[in-house]
Amino acid sequence: MEHHQVAIYLAALAAGGLLGWAAPGLGPGLEHAINPVLGALLFVTFLQVPAAELLRSLRDGRFLSATVLVNFVVVPLVVAAMFTFLPADQAVRLGVLLVLLCPCVDYVIVFSGLAGGSSRRLLAATPVLLVAQMLLLPGFLYLFMGSELADIVEVGPFLEAFLLLIVIPLALAWALQAWATRRPAGQKVSDGASTTMVPLMAATLLTVVASQVPKLGDSLGDVAAVVPFSVLFLVVMAFAGKAVARLFRLDAPAGRAIVFTGATRNSLVVLPLALALPDDLAVAAVAVVTQTLVEVLGMVAYVRLVPRLLPARNDHNGRAEMGLAK
Repeated sequence: MEHHQVAIYLAALAAGGLLGWAAPGLGPGLEHAINPVLGALLFVTFLQVPAAELLRSLRDGRFLSATVLVNFVVVPLVVAAMFTFLPADQAVRLGVLLVLLCPCVDYVIVFSGLAGGSSRRLLAATPVLLVAQMLLLPGFLYLFMGSELADIVEVGPFLEAFLLLIVIPLALAWALQAWATRRPAGQKVSDGASTTMVPLMAATLLTVVASQVPKLGDSLGDVAAVVPFSVLFLVVMAFAGKAVARLFRLDAPAGRAIVFTGATRNSLVVLPLALALPDDLAVAAVAVVTQTLVEVLGMVAYVRLVPRLLPARNDHNGRAEMGLAK
């Protein structure tokens, strides 16, 4: 499965789109399944990152500085350059801002690892990214759209995502790591869990797409308007991330992680914010969902293209750090 993972992910996206179109009534139930499936995926990801390695990576000042720069300086500048050309609809603009200004803290770790990026460094940076976006998002919204929309950001969804998608899976992974070092049974369980990476990623992609496709049906015009900006963002951030990595003289795994963290957005956390908006801003959620669909396709392409953008020396396609086969 690891050898054919890109084909598997594309099939999962197609299956999710077909399921969402054929059985739209399943959407709400599947939406509730996103966090459990994603949490399981991240548990398996964290299982492959030893606790000691994570603690050491917290002292990597250059990587953390590059992460902050690309997400909270470069990305807002890229968004500002695109903002004038966005559709005039305030709800669409708000949705684009919500999703593009918040860096991903969950499945970016998985995709980065698949491309040979340093997952342990990204994992260490997640608390910084989550806290920073909570603090900075109201200010960014104020700068772009004015004071009347800056107060829509609530801390609750961010804290819930951090607990369910980061803290609990990480604690369980570390507990299993400790068991595996002491008991053969623990090692067998750990080895077995590690083999589920590809199926869990496919399940996550299928669930996200199938749950969100039914929401796109009545807003095709808004979808069409948002897609080019989502694609453009992915293209620009690939090269912007590379430039930041070169600026900080990072090695290939760290540089690839910077490219991924700059391009991948926190749509699964901001979607509840968008869904809670008043009816006159309901289209904002459509913009968030559309960016999510474009992004998951983009991440599949990134897994193939980023190692070519930032080639490594003698790293077996950059996957040695995570132990992930191509």
